[in-house]
Amino acid sequence: MASDALPITAPPAAKQIIEHGGKRYLTIKEGLAHILIPEATVEQNSKVRNDQGVSQVFYNPIQQFNRDLTILAFKAYGKERLEHKQLANRTKSEKVADKKRKRKEQPQAPDEPPTKSPKLSENATRIATEEGSANNAENQLLEEEAQSSAEPAAVEAKRGPENGAGGDQEAHATAGPEPKDKTGPRFTILDALSASGLRALRYAQEIPFLTSVTSNDLLPTAVESIKLNVKHNRLEDKIKVSHDDAIAHMYTLVAQELRRKDPRTGKVAKSERYDIIDLDPYGSAAPFIDAAVQAVRDDGGLLAVTCTDSGVWASNGYPEKCYSLYGGVPLKGWYSHEAGLRIILHAIETAAAKYGLAMEPLVSLSIDFYIRVFVRIKKSPATVKFQGGRNMVVYNCDSGCGAWTTQLLMQNKAAANKKGSGIFYKHSFAKAPTTDQSCENCGGTMHLAGPMYAGRLHSPEFIKRVLADLDDASPEVYGTTTRIRGMLQTALEEHLLSPEEMKAVESNASLSRDTELASVEPYPFYFHPATLSGILHCTTPPETAIKGALKGLGYRVSRSHAKAGSIKTDAPWPIIWHVMKEWVRQKAPVKEENIKPGSVAYRMLGLGKKQETEAEKSEGSASEDADKQEEGKPVVVFDEALGREETKLKLVRYQDNPTANWGPMNRAKGK
Repeated sequence: MASDALPITAPPAAKQIIEHGGKRYLTIKEGLAHILIPEATVEQNSKVRNDQGVSQVFYNPIQQFNRDLTILAFKAYGKERLEHKQLANRTKSEKVADKKRKRKEQPQAPDEPPTKSPKLSENATRIATEEGSANNAENQLLEEEAQSSAEPAAVEAKRGPENGAGGDQEAHATAGPEPKDKTGPRFTILDALSASGLRALRYAQEIPFLTSVTSNDLLPTAVESIKLNVKHNRLEDKIKVSHDDAIAHMYTLVAQELRRKDPRTGKVAKSERYDIIDLDPYGSAAPFIDAAVQAVRDDGGLLAVTCTDSGVWASNGYPEKCYSLYGGVPLKGWYSHEAGLRIILHAIETAAAKYGLAMEPLVSLSIDFYIRVFVRIKKSPATVKFQGGRNMVVYNCDSGCGAWTTQLLMQNKAAANKKGSGIFYKHSFAKAPTTDQSCENCGGTMHLAGPMYAGRLHSPEFIKRVLADLDDASPEVYGTTTRIRGMLQTALEEHLLSPEEMKAVESNASLSRDTELASVEPYPFYFHPATLSGILHCTTPPETAIKGALKGLGYRVSRSHAKAGSIKTDAPWPIIWHVMKEWVRQKAPVKEENIKPGSVAYRMLGLGKKQETEAEKSEGSASEDADKQEEGKPVVVFDEALGREETKLKLVRYQDNPTANWGPMNRAKGK
């Protein structure tokens, strides 16, 4: 009934019915934001799957985890960034004040020339006065217009591409003076592909130091929905609505800054680029990356990227598509999602490097059916020089035992400087190849994947800041805090120190900046005991048994956030397979008659050699030899107590499917 509907000016609340412009909307609350979803007709819903309704504007409740995580990450990043801005402003002010103080205190002899610049000559003064008089009337008119205008249009014109196309909301949101010291430093976000505007609404409501957020979309129906949601949430003063192509929007901003650049210094007096750019498309973010790395601030701006096309970068079905989009070939294997993360990071890094911009991953996560990465972009040509030695290709035994070997594209090699007082890094060619065409473990064929990013996926310091802020996050606002804590803690535990880092920790020292730039992920990827057991046709060992065996041999173990049941370790593949074969010998003997001659299991377990030995020896001695451990191999003990977790924290590390047939959902049907 129409009587139960409220006007759009009503205070927002969950599950209320809003009627506006002859249409009815249902209000959905997420975080502190409320969005209006058009009520679909019975005919529209009958054309789609039963569990997914049709909507003119895309909304997927499963992505609340993504949005909650993003806001917490933006808060942690923003706090640190604002601290740096305020410190830089204080330092600059102190330098200016100190210079003035020294100038006043400096004694001056009577016959010395003045320290300040001399005054203009009479002729120059006369010319300046005449020029000022000529423009006096025009300046007076401009001053009167500025005083009579409540919202100066000059600021709107100055901000340029942050203003979207059409509408009073855009004009109202972009008008007004730039934030002064009273309101804190300027901090802006671009939600480049905004859809319903939910992300922009939540950013404006939940990030207290945010000065403005631009909510952009190409679809007219999406833009109208954003305007309604902004009006309903009463956020016209913080959200600018933009109706534009996201790529054009970002390139326009870049072009305007290039035109304002000082040809002598190469700098812009005041940058209008965004502190944060959020790319969350339906599908691949690849087309937007080049524009985004230029439109975000180059003094440490944050770029957040989502890619939902996991069928491209995490499978072996479309290698040509993955290469055309991201510049890398995916691999086939149970660790393909981490490889996909690294391929996408490689795409961002190479896009930024063309402009002398360096990329630093802060958090890189494989979540459900998509990836989400947060990277810092900073102008640093010196850092870009290390890029070749921080990217790799991977040789992968995908049709055999699943082992891999990495190959860096270049090497960053430390060398002593001429004075002998320190080191510098040479960037040279890498030795190749690092493997044969056949796998050293099973004899299978090695296939090539990449290039992909070889550095660390996460910044432990940044993750710790997000986890610290998570303690104060309200579960009513952030409904997925339990899972966020579990995933971030798991990502933090992935960080296994390299030998150089371990030495630095033991000596209570820190690595130099160049050494950190030259370092790569020492132990990329992970293995899956259940998959290895399937290759050997044996029962799957408990996770604690495998971890205990590897720890007993002196290796470190952790897990990957990307896959439940995974193990990340610094043990090489020959040791991993030795442990698995010992599991078969000690705990889970296989039925040899069920293993096909020539198969991977047949070769790995050495059944062919065993049959040759049995033909030469008696049955008794052959049986005795079969129970012996391989010569020259370490003794393996499956100590489950040693393999148990040291921490007693109860964490939700991996998500169960929340609903049947869940996933990316249908694309929005708006025109």
